[in-house]
Amino acid sequence: MRAIQIFQPGGPEVLTEVDVPTPEPAAGEVRVKAEAIGIGRPDVLVRKGVYKWMPPLPVIPGSEMVGMVDAVGSGVDASLKGQRVLVSARELKIRAGCCAEYICVPAQAVYVLPETIDPVDAASLPNLQFANAIWMCNGGLPIESILIPGASGGVATILTRLAHHKNARVIGTTSSVEKTRYILENGVDHLLSGNADTLPSSVLEVTGGKGVDLAVDQLGGDSLIACLRSLAPMGMVVSINIIKGLPQENLFQEMRTLLSRSLAIRTFSMHTLDDDAVQRRGLMAQAIEQMARGDVKAPQATVLRMSEIQLAHQMLDAGTSTGKIVLKP
Repeated sequence: MRAIQIFQPGGPEVLTEVDVPTPEPAAGEVRVKAEAIGIGRPDVLVRKGVYKWMPPLPVIPGSEMVGMVDAVGSGVDASLKGQRVLVSARELKIRAGCCAEYICVPAQAVYVLPETIDPVDAASLPNLQFANAIWMCNGGLPIESILIPGASGGVATILTRLAHHKNARVIGTTSSVEKTRYILENGVDHLLSGNADTLPSSVLEVTGGKGVDLAVDQLGGDSLIACLRSLAPMGMVVSINIIKGLPQENLFQEMRTLLSRSLAIRTFSMHTLDDDAVQRRGLMAQAIEQMARGDVKAPQATVLRMSEIQLAHQMLDAGTSTGKIVLKP
């Protein structure tokens, strides 16, 4: 079978398409034939060798695959054969393995999908699972408005759609004129400049001076400070990544400066739920139900061939992609 392998960390050029033996399912396993492979930020961190949960090299990267079960091992319910399933590496011992034409995984790790969900759309389900988890981060306080800097990426676009399902107004930012139409068509209510110096005042203007209840920041640096300054009283920033690095300002000092608003900052990673299968799988079941019912539709994906894996990573590095990047074998 064809697969992508990484033999040493580096840039997109270290992603190599190779021929490897097609795996056979062991006892308790199923084999999934890929129809759609999701690519995202964790894949970049694995490629660079800086992922905190780094798999050993050489490795077949990839955190999610949608496909058909075409073989089952002994002890597995034969009715699984022929079912379309989602494989999420969040259910596996090693967060990798999905950039291949086939993968063998424990039968209990897969999620059986309704026929109504298109395979390319289903590749966004882990992002919707993540978005549902983020929505719980503020401890149950009402969320009437949400700020999403960099509103064109895979997590940002599905989070926008989840927010609308929750009847929240979405304020997004972009530094790219080319992405404006895509972001607005995806449902962002107010699209602002990504300039961190002017963002807080712009947010206050479109919210009538109140600010937002929740800001989800993946950029870090001055964006994180701008998000904090954009919050309404009792608001929260959820930091999910620091692409631009750590902020130079003293965060606690900034929070004390804004003491009258009683603000909060939380970091969040899905790895928090690594040892909580009930909640983790429950969040995915919720995501599957939301997408199957049409409550939260998958954003338009950027679809490439698996052989274009280097291009996919170049787009992620440059920040030029929109929506989820999905590879077709």
